Amino acid sequence: MSLTKKEQRLRRARQTRLRINGQGVARLAVHRSNLHIYASVFSGDGTQVLASASTAEKEVRDQLGGNGGNVAAATLVGKRIAEKAKAAGIEQVAFDRSGFQYHGRVKALAEAAREAGLQF
Repeated sequence: MSLTKKEQRLRRARQTRLRINGQGVARLAVHRSNLHIYASVFSGDGTQVLASASTAEKEVRDQLGGNGGNVAAATLVGKRIAEKAKAAGIEQVAFDRSGFQYHGRVKALAEAAREAGLQF
């Protein structure tokens, strides 16, 4: 029995989350769809969302002029999530790419968050 592409991604994501939960630090989780990219910072125990940003937010859509499925949009979301996390008093996070390849939009979001002062 072979796994589908989605099942393989979710399996990778589960393994990563188990490792991150053992560290007890805040987790920056990223989800990517064809149209949007979402980023959320969860508390160390994973019970609370401390900050979130996405291309589905009205302010971000206005800035982008429509297309939220590209590297420029991911960069903007990375900067916003770093600003919101720092406002919530979070400096250090563990990056959870949710099983997605560290490439393209996911990489752009991570690098933008690092440049904006988030450490991971």
